[in-house]
Amino acid sequence: MRREWLLVLVALGLAAVAAAIVYLSRPNTLVVAVGPQDGPEAALIEAYAGALDRAREDVRLKVVRYGDVRDSAMALQRNKADLAVVRPDVFLPENGLTLAILHDEALVITAPEAVDIGDIPALARKRLGIVVRHSADLPFLTNLLSFYDLVPDNPGEDAPEDGHAAEAEAGHVVVVPLKVGDVTAALNEKRVDAVAVIASPASKVAGAVVRAVELGAPEHKVGFVSIPDGDAILQRFPELQSVTIPAGTFGGRPKRPDEEVKTVGASYRLMARGTVSRVAVASATQHLFEWRSRLASAAPVAKLMKAPDFDTTVAATSARLPNHPGAVDYFEREQQTFLDRYEDYIYLFAFFGGTIGSGFAWIGQRLARKRRERVDFVLDRLLDIMREVRAATSSTELDAIAIETDGLVADVVCYARERSIDARTVSALILAVDGVHAAIADARRQTGEAEPPATTRRRTARLLALDLPAAE
Repeated sequence: MRREWLLVLVALGLAAVAAAIVYLSRPNTLVVAVGPQDGPEAALIEAYAGALDRAREDVRLKVVRYGDVRDSAMALQRNKADLAVVRPDVFLPENGLTLAILHDEALVITAPEAVDIGDIPALARKRLGIVVRHSADLPFLTNLLSFYDLVPDNPGEDAPEDGHAAEAEAGHVVVVPLKVGDVTAALNEKRVDAVAVIASPASKVAGAVVRAVELGAPEHKVGFVSIPDGDAILQRFPELQSVTIPAGTFGGRPKRPDEEVKTVGASYRLMARGTVSRVAVASATQHLFEWRSRLASAAPVAKLMKAPDFDTTVAATSARLPNHPGAVDYFEREQQTFLDRYEDYIYLFAFFGGTIGSGFAWIGQRLARKRRERVDFVLDRLLDIMREVRAATSSTELDAIAIETDGLVADVVCYARERSIDARTVSALILAVDGVHAAIADARRQTGEAEPPATTRRRTARLLALDLPAAE
């Protein structure tokens, strides 16, 4: 029985270790909210989730699509998702920390070169067309104009008879929503003086707007409006981004623009809740950047993906838009090993494991003591029986004592079959049993009874002696 229980305990221990290994090595599935559901960001995350599944990585993504980027950000704030695609100027979750900048969108303002609009203040009393791609584009432009104390006006319902838009008042800018296909006509008809679009400079939309402005410009020459006050603007609107449009972004013959243009914009970010495991976030960030070229075939926007800028780890986690510590671990090449990850648990197990082991050892000692007490009781009783034999005066008393002695011997033999008894204890039991039988034989001779055969008198002694090798 003792050996069987030991095997059962070993099997249970191995099963517990195997269960712990399976539990710790299972893939970590993260729910990611994506919006808008038909945007390039959704295509990128879907492609990434599929790549993780095919590679059987330690982190997986469950994609949940939403109709708008505001909805996906709200899902993150309400803890319905672990990751989310977020545009900070639309809605910034309070619990969101950045993993990666999926792509930047810049405010691109272009106008015919003859109009001579070099900066934002020059838009005063002008008519600015804007290609609206998102509901947040107009609030974005309104905030920017307010920084320069410019008031946006909508075009009046009563337009002049010649079809031209009314001229804005001093300190005002008439904002005219447009579609890409209407840009050239709006410039030719003098309904707008310049055109703005919030898009990635390398995107097809931005390129189409610039070409449309060229077609509506005299001699097809265009200029770009610079916003050099990016740092000051970010102090007031920290959810925005400072963006530089490199020279030649929209074409090299002629070079458009002919020099880099400073502007501001918004970013689409992959964010995670601060409570998400930094190990899982580090793994998700690592594969996202390492597989960028692989993902670009299914989602070209992957080429625009970049890491958030930071100088130090402290700066990364305390920036205007803080980064997730797990992502910083990857960027700083300080990802945690298995020991780093479970160091606290290992320490606690070692600390409390010793205490628990000591407790089991104490329990074992107590049980061993109980077992020794049982044998000691038999020995003490045999010694008492030897004294009782000397005081016995009849054969009836001697028979009762012999029967009790046989019962004690049988009890010890059964006990010895279940548990080991040391050789010294067995020797003491043999001496005690032989002493009792010798005392009973002497008492019977004194009372005139026949002495039992020597084989019977030494029966129990030999019985115990047979068990001696097993006890050793």
